[in-house]
Amino acid sequence: QVQLVESGGGLVQPGGSLRLSCAASGSIFSINVMGWYRQAPGQQRELVARIFSGGSTHYADSVKGRFTISRDNAKNTIYLQMKSLKPEDTAVYYCNVVAILSTRSTTQTWGQGTQVTVSS
Repeated sequence: QVQLVESGGGLVQPGGSLRLSCAASGSIFSINVMGWYRQAPGQQRELVARIFSGGSTHYADSVKGRFTISRDNAKNTIYLQMKSLKPEDTAVYYCNVVAILSTRSTTQTWGQGTQVTVSS
């Protein structure tokens, strides 16, 4: 099993910055991909950014140039640096990981979510 601990959400003014963190732990053999998704009220959950085992990244068009995803492999942790935040970035942000366990089975895990509110 994999456990995810997210942190870093909060209230920020438009144009401000926030940094989210997500740490994975458990019986992890390797991680295929980790990423951030978000869900605004009344909206479907959508991909924000993800980073693959080889280091490549993928961003939603709406956050390109403003958000940066990075990782610390030694800590099985990813970060999402968010800059130039807009009110439309307001959502619950969820961490997601696809990992291979020590049993060699593949599992997908979601974090509990962290609220990001962009408002003046």
